[in-house]
Amino acid sequence: MIRTPLAGAALLLVAAPVIAQNPQEALDARYARAVAAGYKALMLCSAIAIAERNGTTRTPESVVAWELTGIQAPHNALLAELPFEIVRRPSGQIAHVAVEWAEDMPARIAAYFGPDSGCSTFPIGAPEDSGNPQAPVPAAEPQLAQQVEGVLPAGKAGDALTLTVQRALDGSAYGAGARTSAIIIQSDGTRVAEAYAPGFDASTPQRSWSVAKSIAATLVGAAVLEGETSVDEPIGINFWRAGGASDPRNAITLDHALRMATGRYSDTPGNRTDPLYFGGSTVDETALAWPLIHKPGTVFRYANNDTLLAVKAIGGWLAYYPPHEFFAKLGMMHTVAETDIRGEYVLSSQIWTTAGDLAKFGQLYLDDGKLRSGERVLPEGWVKYVTTPSGPQPLTGTFGYGAGFWLLNKEEGVPPDTFAAIGNRGQYVVIIPSRQVVIVRRGEDPPGAGFDIAGFIRDVLAALPG
Repeated sequence: MIRTPLAGAALLLVAAPVIAQNPQEALDARYARAVAAGYKALMLCSAIAIAERNGTTRTPESVVAWELTGIQAPHNALLAELPFEIVRRPSGQIAHVAVEWAEDMPARIAAYFGPDSGCSTFPIGAPEDSGNPQAPVPAAEPQLAQQVEGVLPAGKAGDALTLTVQRALDGSAYGAGARTSAIIIQSDGTRVAEAYAPGFDASTPQRSWSVAKSIAATLVGAAVLEGETSVDEPIGINFWRAGGASDPRNAITLDHALRMATGRYSDTPGNRTDPLYFGGSTVDETALAWPLIHKPGTVFRYANNDTLLAVKAIGGWLAYYPPHEFFAKLGMMHTVAETDIRGEYVLSSQIWTTAGDLAKFGQLYLDDGKLRSGERVLPEGWVKYVTTPSGPQPLTGTFGYGAGFWLLNKEEGVPPDTFAAIGNRGQYVVIIPSRQVVIVRRGEDPPGAGFDIAGFIRDVLAALPG
């Protein structure tokens, strides 16, 4: 058991004052504090427990310095004063992380449920024994931790490519304030450069954030290959069906969900689903009940809820063929898809994975959905499907959108067939079929300090033969 109070913890137990002009502001401030505590509990639990599952280590101090620093408002201003406790089982395995946030309420709990499930956040107010530190959790199959120092040789392009990678890693280029933790460059199926920030190695997992959306789309493709579903089929949610023709949401298809075009409303920007991610609500409670405000297929709105809906549509298939089995086929042995407290996959964001595993994921798309053994795991034509901007497109920015993947088809100096899985805080898996190149960049970028991925792509391609 590790008890780790941070600065200001003593003030917490005498009830931190809330300065608000009206009761609603006070209520919102209290809720924000509870969600921030859940954020801290989950990040500590997942980062440390899954690193240990992978055969490496993360210290609480490292997680605080990387995952818990420079995050979005309002959490960033609250985290430092919330004390946490890491509770371990007699075996030494993490049971749960508890974060105190209010004098009159239990600590927020994120509990570790095993090597294939990672950590889940309990609802606000759940008692601390919800994590049950005595309960046995299956041990993971031992994974060999790979230690990589600096930048690997890059063949004929060694000097230029090494310099490009080093400049990204040390922060001297590609965005002031950007914080890079890992980079892998793969060319023609061969890893030509690989580098990590201090404290990270080839087995260190980081949260995927919205890179998970592209992985979710890939799992949908695997279900399509097995004949379990079709992207043109309506998504059958039971309480939508009960409304029959009177519920227009019955017209929403998997294609609409993958293209962020369901037409549904949500009360926050599309990439914020804090009640589910850190508040302890469930996928069903958070993602399914929103009403339509546009005809399906007519308006692009980037939304976690659309990806969660797509995953819900293949939930029955995932119950028999869970993500870890698919990851194992790809050799992604250091990747964990986490769930809500009821076991529903949170595949809009909540995957923990390594740079090396993401390079394997990108290679699958260069190989047209086939494994190196020749086994097909995605349908023929799936790569074309996810990279075709046939749905409504973003109204701002220079990136287009396919089905679960971003399209870098308008970036000067970047091959127009380039597509990418992109996530919060600077997660990138860039796939360039015309050059047979995969670029993985992991980071923990603070708000307002984005990584210049287009510039990095241009410099990497210029340093590679061809």
